[in-house]
Amino acid sequence: MQPADRQGLALSGASARAAELYCEALGAYHCYSGEPFPLLRSALADSPDFVMAHVLKAYMTLVGSDPKVRAMGLGAVAATDGLAATAREAGHVAAIQAIAAGEFQAAGRILEDVSIAFPHDVLALQAGQQMDFLTGDNRMLRDRIARALPAWSEGMPDHHAILGLHAFGLEETGQYARAEASGRRAIELQPRNGWAQHAVAHVLEMQDRRAEGVRWMRENAPDWTPESFFAIHNWWHLALFHLGLGDIDEVLRLYDGPIYGEGSTMAFDMVDASALLWRLKLHNVEVGDRWARLADNYALHPHGQYAFDDVHAMLALVGAGRDAEAETTVATLRAVAAGTGENTGITREVGLPIAEAVQAFGQGRYGVAVERLRTVRNRAARFGGSHAQRDIIDLTLIAAAGLAGETDLERALLAERAAALPLT
Repeated sequence: MQPADRQGLALSGASARAAELYCEALGAYHCYSGEPFPLLRSALADSPDFVMAHVLKAYMTLVGSDPKVRAMGLGAVAATDGLAATAREAGHVAAIQAIAAGEFQAAGRILEDVSIAFPHDVLALQAGQQMDFLTGDNRMLRDRIARALPAWSEGMPDHHAILGLHAFGLEETGQYARAEASGRRAIELQPRNGWAQHAVAHVLEMQDRRAEGVRWMRENAPDWTPESFFAIHNWWHLALFHLGLGDIDEVLRLYDGPIYGEGSTMAFDMVDASALLWRLKLHNVEVGDRWARLADNYALHPHGQYAFDDVHAMLALVGAGRDAEAETTVATLRAVAAGTGENTGITREVGLPIAEAVQAFGQGRYGVAVERLRTVRNRAARFGGSHAQRDIIDLTLIAAAGLAGETDLERALLAERAAALPLT
């Protein structure tokens, strides 16, 4: 009998033992916790032609990684060449090939079709939602999961993962009550589900329920922190709650501890560090040499490959006072904007104007920063991230308007922001 995953989907090229190891690794990936890599290594040592083990390795290493880890992902993509695969598995192979080429929208479309044909394929849903996140497709963040819901019910293996994914999609489309309920139910089923934990944190952030947010994150910390490769982002959410409460000392303690105490070179982690330091800058908080350390790590990454990361690199370079490096990065983005490829249009329409605004802000040209950000902010979702992450655009615009002496605009933006919060 051919081995299968927990949903009964066939696993080509796997022994029974390798399939068991893969399922354990996949379960960890659904929670963003545990140690999936050793499990995958063991599965592939046992069954080198196990196509879905290579696929999972690729999903875990191609995006948001430093160059060395990305190289592992490219190796995993190459390893799938010529391997026997079912139609479902072939869809996954096509998706990782698209991701490797930087074609995230294409990968998302491929995975959309896989999920339509195989609604029990949790990996296709999870990886597909990641593509939606990277391309700022809020509707698909929700709807690719919603399409699969009729095939799922309480008690099925990994149901918590579906609930957590749906919770985040609901939150990003403003359905906060449903999102919170789905996320909390996912945590009841699997307390280690870091994605569901974060989905509820997003709801509390968007509704300005900051004291509740602190409690939510701290009470559940023993579950979502151990062996988690998503913990830094969840600690970042806790720091945002403390920042909103004015507890700057705790924000700095979190930054120097779990957020960036170890100085990760992973792109996802660096984005959180950069965004948090910039928020502190907008609060006129001196952060010492923290900017310099982060900027040093950004120097290890090539720029011009993903606009969202490039903007956060600019925050770090400007925060560290690295004017020459910031100018080089802007020049790189201008060259990208004149080229071809998926990232080209996003850089031209969103990434480059924001990078220019950040540079202008650092140079004290606040009127230029205002002009650039006003032009781009209503289409900024195109370059990915969440509402909470892209909020840095509005925060910078408000600060720039005030520093530029555009008091009427500043007042209007603050009124707009207040009106968006829930009534109390």
